Amino acid sequence: MSINQIIGQHMFIGIQGHSLTADEKKFIVEQNIGGICLFGRNVAEPKQVHDLCAEIQSLRHRQADKAPLFIGIDMEGGRVHRLKAPFTVWPPLRKLGDLDAPTVSFHFANRMGMEMKAVGINLDFAPSVDVFTNAANTVIGDRSISSDPESVARHASALVRGYIKAEILTCAKHFPGHGNTIVDSHYDLPVENTDLESLEKCELIPFKKAFKSRVDMVMTSHIMFPKIDPDWPVTLSETFIQKIIREELRYKGMVITDDLGMKAMADHYGVEEIPVRALKAGVDLLLYCNEFDVPPIAIEAILGATAQGTLDKAQLEQSHRRILDLKKTKIPHPDPLDMSEVIKIVGHADHIKIATAIANGVTPDGLLPE
Repeated sequence: MSINQIIGQHMFIGIQGHSLTADEKKFIVEQNIGGICLFGRNVAEPKQVHDLCAEIQSLRHRQADKAPLFIGIDMEGGRVHRLKAPFTVWPPLRKLGDLDAPTVSFHFANRMGMEMKAVGINLDFAPSVDVFTNAANTVIGDRSISSDPESVARHASALVRGYIKAEILTCAKHFPGHGNTIVDSHYDLPVENTDLESLEKCELIPFKKAFKSRVDMVMTSHIMFPKIDPDWPVTLSETFIQKIIREELRYKGMVITDDLGMKAMADHYGVEEIPVRALKAGVDLLLYCNEFDVPPIAIEAILGATAQGTLDKAQLEQSHRRILDLKKTKIPHPDPLDMSEVIKIVGHADHIKIATAIANGVTPDGLLPE
């Protein structure tokens, strides 16, 4: 396995349209790219999503690792909801917190996950386990389950279990918590003056619960916490990733960055510096959602850093093994179902009934215990 191919498995990239271009296929195959992130621009209707996922997964047979590709999407419910009708349209997580019935949260995630799995999506960048501690925070708002960390933790656990039962990989975000910030990291770098002791009393509680529930990934936030690491934001911080996530919280799953094209990163750090620093800090997966010309630059920068010895090749190899182990154990059936099955699952009447009840603040009837 060449160092190029090892690096490629760490890359999670966006694509431009409803199907892959010839250049995208070539890049994914030759660079051994590990994952694809779908956005609204990539989604039309169920058959198109199904065909796109099948097309993406077909490339694994021509890649060096022959491993399934991660196919991820942001499906939280509410305003972060890439799959539109006839997929079931789910309400925001705040509705689950208001109902405060974890069994409902389990079924919410499980039914949503069944629809994603049917069309070939295997990873949801969810749940958001941010504690809503600042009423002025419109970045998170109703994407948060609650302002009570214990409530967020209970529902986070139920959501993770629901997705897992549907064979959907899960990703707790945005570590160590985005619930207090009023600055949107899409546009600038938020700075929080919270210390670690305060985070442990509030924001970290849901993450600890999600970790115990075997969440597959944790997504780092692009936030500066000067009292914890005066030099680097979380995504680029060894203090947060190595010391807190790995050592203190003993998390053994994947660490993935938030989108590295956000201005919180791009306006403050060099395009070649970002991926090298993130990997050095200890992340496993680098997420590039919208900057289609940047992943090749990032790969070259990582190659150069390993050649110079500023980035440890052994660390990359260890992370590479962790990625492949996760794919082997958690994506046993990477291809989408046949369309004859998809149409029975997507927008199922039972799913719509559950989603509608939750949206109306009512506990759905007839849900079996987990």
